[in-house]
Amino acid sequence: MPNEKNIINFPSTKKTNFRMIDVGRKRPTRRRAVACGTITMNEEAFNAIVNGTLPKGDVLALSEAAGIMGAKNTPNMIPMCHTLPLDQVTIHCEMNSERNSITVYAQAAAFAKTGVEMEALAGVNAALLTIWDLTKGTYANLSIGEIKLLVKTGGKSGVWVNSDGIPDWLSEQLPSSQSLSGKKAGVIVMSDRASTGTYQDQSGPILVECLESAGAEVVEYKVIPDDEQTISETLKAHCETFHPDIVIASGGTGPGPRDVTPDVLEKICDRMLDGFGDFLRAESLNFTDTAWLSRMTAGMFGATLIVAFPGSPKAVRECWEIISPFIGDALDKIGKQGYGV
Repeated sequence: MPNEKNIINFPSTKKTNFRMIDVGRKRPTRRRAVACGTITMNEEAFNAIVNGTLPKGDVLALSEAAGIMGAKNTPNMIPMCHTLPLDQVTIHCEMNSERNSITVYAQAAAFAKTGVEMEALAGVNAALLTIWDLTKGTYANLSIGEIKLLVKTGGKSGVWVNSDGIPDWLSEQLPSSQSLSGKKAGVIVMSDRASTGTYQDQSGPILVECLESAGAEVVEYKVIPDDEQTISETLKAHCETFHPDIVIASGGTGPGPRDVTPDVLEKICDRMLDGFGDFLRAESLNFTDTAWLSRMTAGMFGATLIVAFPGSPKAVRECWEIISPFIGDALDKIGKQGYGV
């Protein structure tokens, strides 16, 4: 991917009032969205749909097909939408005999750099309009309404849920926002200047906030200098005192002479998890071309997973965004490997 300094800005004599957002520096994640909308009719039309007696055919089957097509054609209808490689589109129709209505639910999923909520909403609208088209000959005074986004997952926002509420069956399927509930965590920041008070550490509070938001109990947050012996003694004492499930050691992962955190982990950990650092570097390339300079890594100190993050606040947020979807599951699997705390 080209460096952002090399992006071409064309000269223009006219200022436009719109632009397509550049998502080139966003990291692809698993995105999902669910939307819904309702069409209301009279009892005669509703019963005709239920009994399959409308002249144009199976209304629900055709509306589901139309909803899938609508989601797939979203960027052709909405100018600023990106073309996404949809992994799945599903349409579900829920009948309500008391209201003589049909509620259409559309789900769209993709591994992409931007969300799929517009695809879900387009699917809902296409399905509802198809029901209208197939029903209007029996009852013309149809009404479409209550179109809304219910849920979206993936990206920086994680899990978003409509504040007006969602159906119980959908709520039960959402990933937990408290993936570290019941887990203990520590934050150790390596910084010569922050440890002497030259400037206030910013990375540590970010990590504390992220861990606590995920449900973890942060048992200690400490700032220490970039000194190999100090780092070694601090990490050992922390793990032996608190027995945390995870420790995030922020700072000292670069190529500089004072960047010794990975070297310390190599010496004190029972075994290294080299793939963790490889994964972080690969994913971080979506944010910066020089991610390969980082020596991010992870290892096991007894039953504790120690992860070495970079020290900058921006990198800390990015790395947390990368690992947060799976770190709870990873800790659960580590806990099943025969460790005793």
